[in-house]
Amino acid sequence: QVRLVESGGGLVQVGDSVRLSCSASGGTFTTYDMGWFRQAPGKEREFVAAIRWVTGSTAYADSMKGRFTISRDNAKNTVYLQINSLTPEDTAVYYCAAKLAIVARYNSWGQGTQVTVSS
Repeated sequence: QVRLVESGGGLVQVGDSVRLSCSASGGTFTTYDMGWFRQAPGKEREFVAAIRWVTGSTAYADSMKGRFTISRDNAKNTVYLQINSLTPEDTAVYYCAAKLAIVARYNSWGQGTQVTVSS
């Protein structure tokens, strides 16, 4: 019953910033880990960032550190992904995901939001 809805993607230019949103419902998200993943054309899905609701602790893929920031608004049950200094390589479908903090696998996924970075 967990539902995740991403928004905020679109066509942007190199060097721009974008903030993606993930609206979450149907769960007690203080018990969850929330993650952002992305999948570029022809590439495998890759982990971007995660946040533990109960503590706000964050984790990033090594390649994402610096330009990416994950955050959450508890009152809105919303998770954000801020991406700065966008490059064409950031072009991908960005997915929000959720899992209980005590399990290993993300098992709830949003529909994705497309970020296209023009060069």
